[in-house]
Amino acid sequence: MSWGFLRDLLSGVNKYSTGIGRIWVAVVFIFRLLVYVAAAENIWKYEHDEFECNIKQPGCENVCFDHFFPVSHIRLWALQLIMVSTPSLLVVFHVAYRENREKHHNQKLYKSPGEIDGGLLCTYLISLILKTGFEIVFLVLFYKLYNGFKVPRLVKCDIRPCPSTVDCYISKPTEKMIFLYFLVATSCLCIVLNLIELSYLIFKYSIKRYLERYIKKRQ
Repeated sequence: MSWGFLRDLLSGVNKYSTGIGRIWVAVVFIFRLLVYVAAAENIWKYEHDEFECNIKQPGCENVCFDHFFPVSHIRLWALQLIMVSTPSLLVVFHVAYRENREKHHNQKLYKSPGEIDGGLLCTYLISLILKTGFEIVFLVLFYKLYNGFKVPRLVKCDIRPCPSTVDCYISKPTEKMIFLYFLVATSCLCIVLNLIELSYLIFKYSIKRYLERYIKKRQ
């Protein structure tokens, strides 16, 4: 697939993000998207062809591969990238709605359509919660599907139609495990950034509301 759409989406969201949000965009674009396209995709490219078992029983290798790799690491990683990026569309759509509303009424309704306040603040917070939720769900999914964040060199399979317990070998396990750890580390970093940004926006909004009430009370 072409990753141009995801790149354009992240670039568009960058205009309406806070400083922390821009760091998140940089991490996703440089340390996840570019690493995926430039290196990780090629490592898992022929994973099925390079999966070998010490028996030539018809169907045995396919069944064992499907058992140990129910979903390809790289396809799951691609799905994760898409899912954690799409909540940002909510912010883009909300800004577009504000701009269209101003055009329809032919007057200035907002100080700036891209300023994070009011309804746009709620949309932004929802997008942060969704992104954090997707990150956590995919980390748990990785852990459950592959029994931890590791890629073994040798797996033993006794599933029919294999006549007995057979040894199956995974190609480039060390290289794959390094990229898997990199995936987990960048996901955790993105979760931390999302939580920091969420806390920052809530704290900033709370202080703003408190000052407004305090000023009204003094007046």
